[in-house]
Amino acid sequence: MQNRAAIAKKKFGQNFLRDEAVLAEIIQSMPDTPHRIAEIGPGLGDLTKYLVDVKSVTAFEVDTDLCKHLEHHFADAIATNRLTLRCGDVLEHWKSELLDEPYDLVANLPYYIATNIILKALADPACRNLLVMIQREVAEKFSAAPGERAFGALSVIAQSVGEARIVLHIPPTAFEPAPKVDSAVLLIQKTANRNDAGFEEMLRIAFAQPRKTLYKNLSARYDGKTLTQAFETLGLERSIRPHQLSTSDYHRLYTLLH
Repeated sequence: MQNRAAIAKKKFGQNFLRDEAVLAEIIQSMPDTPHRIAEIGPGLGDLTKYLVDVKSVTAFEVDTDLCKHLEHHFADAIATNRLTLRCGDVLEHWKSELLDEPYDLVANLPYYIATNIILKALADPACRNLLVMIQREVAEKFSAAPGERAFGALSVIAQSVGEARIVLHIPPTAFEPAPKVDSAVLLIQKTANRNDAGFEEMLRIAFAQPRKTLYKNLSARYDGKTLTQAFETLGLERSIRPHQLSTSDYHRLYTLLH
């Protein structure tokens, strides 16, 4: 498999990471834990070959052609149980827990499912840490601090379950074929799990129209008297914008509104 651009399938959002220096930096950024690695979308195995040298890996690949390549290329690692390869859609494998043991998610995620995968991992009690390469814009949304333009519902969710930060920025030239956007490696070290659907529904409403005031957005769901009392209790001005509150402010607001 030499011509990567010809191998890549648009329907799977495949962009193969070929920059060895970037791959080495990803390995160096991995949390120092005894946990197994879950890799989603190993592709040609560019990252996998490094992962199996340092940890036991379970890899999920949806592309049947690439599965055959991986089975051949990593035959020794599979035979010695350093690599477990599961072919098929990872979302079909993934119930409440992806693996039946603690694991760290380390992967070059396809852009089109990256947000969904991260949210599922944040809810998965078996997942302890995430080190994922994704679209830079999405990484900024998960890692943004209050007051920053990118701060939104994804930022609050990530900060509610742990610490999120970007550890590496990656240009399109590091991939083949090159994507049309910049990428970034996002690290989320979990201390809790995402499990409050009501809180996240409030966040969806709060950030529905970021240019409007938080009060205006929330008034679509909550009555004026309840909102006014909650804002007064927290000392919030009715002119405040959604991105100006902290994660702890949102949790206190949710408690008052419910």
